[in-house]
Amino acid sequence: MTESFFFDNEDLQFRLAQLDLREVLELKEKAYSETAKYPAAPRNYADAKDSYKIVLEVLGEICAERVAPRAAEADEEGAHYENGEVTYAAPTLDAIAALRQAELFGAMLPREFGGLNLPESIYQMMVEVVARAESGLMTVFGLQEIASLIEEYGDPETKARVLPRFSRGEASGAMVLTEADAGSDLGAVATRATLDEATGKWHLNGVKRFITNGLADVSVVLARSEAGSTDARGLSMFVVEKDDTVKIRRIENKMGIHSSPTCEIQYNDTPAVLIGKRRFGLMRYSMNLMNGARLAVAAQALGIAEAAYREGDQYSKERIQFGKPIRVLPAVARLLLSMRADIESTRALLAETARWVDLWKVYEKAVGEGGAEADPAARARLKQCQTLAETLTPMVKYCSTEMGNRVCYQSMQIHGGVGYMKEFNIERLFRDVRITNIYEGTSQLQVVAAIGKLLNRSLDPLLAQWQAAECPADMAAEKAILVELTATFQKAVDSLKAEPNRDRVDYYACDLVDMAVWLTCSWLVLRDTTVLDAKKPIARTYIASVAPRLRAAGEIVMAANPVPLEAIPALLG
Repeated sequence: MTESFFFDNEDLQFRLAQLDLREVLELKEKAYSETAKYPAAPRNYADAKDSYKIVLEVLGEICAERVAPRAAEADEEGAHYENGEVTYAAPTLDAIAALRQAELFGAMLPREFGGLNLPESIYQMMVEVVARAESGLMTVFGLQEIASLIEEYGDPETKARVLPRFSRGEASGAMVLTEADAGSDLGAVATRATLDEATGKWHLNGVKRFITNGLADVSVVLARSEAGSTDARGLSMFVVEKDDTVKIRRIENKMGIHSSPTCEIQYNDTPAVLIGKRRFGLMRYSMNLMNGARLAVAAQALGIAEAAYREGDQYSKERIQFGKPIRVLPAVARLLLSMRADIESTRALLAETARWVDLWKVYEKAVGEGGAEADPAARARLKQCQTLAETLTPMVKYCSTEMGNRVCYQSMQIHGGVGYMKEFNIERLFRDVRITNIYEGTSQLQVVAAIGKLLNRSLDPLLAQWQAAECPADMAAEKAILVELTATFQKAVDSLKAEPNRDRVDYYACDLVDMAVWLTCSWLVLRDTTVLDAKKPIARTYIASVAPRLRAAGEIVMAANPVPLEAIPALLG
């Protein structure tokens, strides 16, 4: 049995070592000035990186030794619903207890609330490790993200009451947005929030559906606060602490992540506390939540893919056909090679994205605290970081979740018929990964979220930086290919932006986003080769596999052939 899901993953260790958080931590750790007040606070950058490694080591050991061995049991037992009460499966409760004992909750909360004050980059590495061990548990751990929203926008009394409970692992969280008629279209949310003018208290009435971890002790709920409104401008965000007015009507009988209860919830004059300002519920607070959740789901899919790859890799060594292990057969070796390159390139993209999100967060806070007197240079840096974070976040959610589904499919192919049987872990992983490119915005919605930024050439600063950087002499051919492909991508961007027919732009948006993902991942894996020779085969393999596809997608985008759109009325009525 593997002893640690951190130490057995050389690529994850590499990503941590290469992650440059100096600019982030200078602001986040207040120039490392808090050691007197908080003994656990880092004294300098090296101390911070050492602390992060220890956190991942501890988590990796718990996940390998205590969580993963009971993952199949957690799936088989699933969450329980009886007489309106929802409880976790026994293995899930055991995992939560282990994480609580190790003081790994409250990962991103400030130390004043008992948190670890970790950057997003490190937290997403933690989410990946948890998801590799047990996909459903990730939703319990990953929904700590709501605590960060409360910390950023909640009132002092609510923060003081609620946030320490998250840090102690005494409260679970849920993000309560979706309704039966308001899924992708959250502007249609109908749950009502009513203000009692006499007491100044809010109360919620309505039904929410498909709520992940809906049994949570503390939830953030999107509701309609403005009477008579029908659009997003009438929505606000609220904190709800579970009481007798919160009724769970049922849990869903799902294809996968059985240990995670997905609930239908009814609010019956439920007390609630407004977060931030009225009318900002969807456009500011929900988008804030979803951006964090999209990173977490990308990390979840990556963790599942890592588990699936290892299952396929191990089976390919053990399965003997035609007198030899099947991994030596070119058809199987091709699957394994594709899986490995996809996983490592996606992990590079997730790390890069999370770093820009970290930069966005610390500069947003610094500029906010500076008010009107904020440094103009800081404002400019904030704008740059926000643009890149908002571009890369939907890209990585799209990339990682589609990759996770593909890798699980490939691993099951390696297993053949036995992989379809419940006795093999890949059957569970195959079911669990399928939700990742659906919830927190489908892949199609990620394309919608990314395309506007890409058409404004938001990636150009990064692409220029990467092109200007040196690479090893024996990777010059790969760099030349990427320079060529970058020009192809930019021509495709300009071509689609100039297209006057909006339907045609939308139709071919996915092809342009594919190009952006492949190109960005290619530059990132090439950059890795300047640090570690062992990364060269991965970079060569990945670039060789995506280059023809990228060229073909460029031709598709620049042609923007109207024929498929013209066929829609005839074929789809």
